[in-house]
Amino acid sequence: RLGLRFSDAGAERQLILNPSLAFGELFMAGRLVVTRGSIYDVLALVSRNLGLQEPPGLAKALTRLRTRARSFNQRNSTNRAKRNVAHHYDLDGRLYDLFLDADRQYSCAYFDEPGLSLDEAQFAKKRHIAAKLLIEPGQRVLDIGSGWGGLALYLVKFCGAEVTGITLSEEQISVARGRAQREKLGARVKFRLQDYRTVSEPFDRIVSVGMFEHVGVSHYPVFFQKAAQLLADDGVMLLHSIGRMDGPGATNPWMAKYIFPGGYAPALSEVIPAIERAGLVITDIEILRLHYAETLKAWRQRFLARHEEAKALTDERFCRMWEFYLAACESAFRYSGLMVFQIQLAKRQEAVPLTRNYISECEAAIRTREYSQQSLRIAAE
Repeated sequence: RLGLRFSDAGAERQLILNPSLAFGELFMAGRLVVTRGSIYDVLALVSRNLGLQEPPGLAKALTRLRTRARSFNQRNSTNRAKRNVAHHYDLDGRLYDLFLDADRQYSCAYFDEPGLSLDEAQFAKKRHIAAKLLIEPGQRVLDIGSGWGGLALYLVKFCGAEVTGITLSEEQISVARGRAQREKLGARVKFRLQDYRTVSEPFDRIVSVGMFEHVGVSHYPVFFQKAAQLLADDGVMLLHSIGRMDGPGATNPWMAKYIFPGGYAPALSEVIPAIERAGLVITDIEILRLHYAETLKAWRQRFLARHEEAKALTDERFCRMWEFYLAACESAFRYSGLMVFQIQLAKRQEAVPLTRNYISECEAAIRTREYSQQSLRIAAE
């Protein structure tokens, strides 16, 4: 059983008039209080009941207006894209340490075996991506949206790649460069504060994980044209992004205002035409359905377990906002049609093997290298 209480009559009216925005705002302000259960339980119940149904009445009209306004809301120029990134990713790094894995992977983990811990599943995600990239030692890799550097460093250590990671986050690039320096990998990995639109040198492989959601629908043609320009003729690209199963839509207004300004999770029907027009070949598509729901569950539980530490870094209102964010996303991935897609791209069909068997074979080979390096490190200690 669940229980809710409103602190004032105005809160009830606000929720009725604009539930998509007001629900989160009222919870953040303490004007909507969950008296029995948790905010996740409430959001999950709502999501299960509504499913993928179209919203009724006024809510439906507001959704249509937001969809039509996407080009304006997602006008992510170079300067605006940097401001949007700073809004979310340039927070105190200690906050992310409260709930992410040790490598600070802030994207969907890959639970390829039952019972994996968050750290193990994030390691599996990096391994899965590396296998799809078919990296040979010495190949040049571009990591678009390199975050705190975990994937780039992984590709250097376990695949022998030469990696250039680009990000628009000042906080992330500082951490990534520090990690490369401490691990003495600075000669093989470079992190640059740079927009993808200004990159000019060629690469054998391109990877982008959790960045495409910040590109904006009207910028998809530029994104894939740039990828085609930078990718070698025999190259391979792997795009990992949140997507939606129910066709084109609009970002939830609360999420756009407080969490990811300028962000949008696209339907495949919005992405594939831009790929085709750029002259790239789709060589594989994989849909990760509930993997992100499990990832968000782990993040939410870890964040709540360290609530007092988060409150000391921020305040109670921020903690409520973050709890709502993680809970809303988890329920959306479980019940409201969000998923993650991985699209493998190339310029030539023969750039990857004929069947998908190579993915598990490459994963096994990379896993052997992981164990070998771990054994050497333990022996050295």
